Amino acid sequence: MGDPRKTRRKYNPPEHPWNKERIDEERTFMREYSLGNKKEIYKMNSVLKSFKDQAKKLIALKTAQADAEKKQMLAKLHRIGLLQETTSLDPILDLGLREILERRLQTQVYKKGLAKTMKQARQFIVHGHIMMGGKKITSPSYIMSTDEEHTLNFSAGSKLNDIDHPERYVKQEEANEETKKAGKKKEKTKKEEVKKPKKEKASEESSSKEKEAKNAPEEETK
Repeated sequence: MGDPRKTRRKYNPPEHPWNKERIDEERTFMREYSLGNKKEIYKMNSVLKSFKDQAKKLIALKTAQADAEKKQMLAKLHRIGLLQETTSLDPILDLGLREILERRLQTQVYKKGLAKTMKQARQFIVHGHIMMGGKKITSPSYIMSTDEEHTLNFSAGSKLNDIDHPERYVKQEEANEETKKAGKKKEKTKKEEVKKPKKEKASEESSSKEKEAKNAPEEETK
């Protein structure tokens, strides 16, 4: 039976370790969601597989207990934001890895604007700067529910909770830089418009001088 205190693996590794398509897909997910290692992908795949296996069993059963479990499962997946309100289990079989990665705490911290990058969102969570529902959560892989989204914020004891913290003004500074760039572009366009008539006048003067130079030898010959 083993020692109950021993931590056991909570995921199933891939069946074939050298599948190129799978490896490339895992690399893109790791870059996009700034994951620590591939174990996090395997854990999310295991969670997704358990949902699909349970859905397949419930689809085949036609008992009253199966109907009750079906309602509970649909309510759970709707609560964590993986499914819309539906009465069918078929959409569960179409869920992919990206859908469940979007519901992770790390992704939601970045999307809410509490961090400027996915990597920074992970750092804030691990260092205990993020609080949700009055509790500090330090697991980036925590799957959020839709009810918990409005409670997501910096923890009370965190320095990031201070409005004057420099990291809180990242987006404002970026917006100010964009407005400055737009203003510079407008000034350049105005200067170009002012320069255009001067160039046209210079070209007209040069053309008139050329005409006068041509007419001068003709008058001398006459």
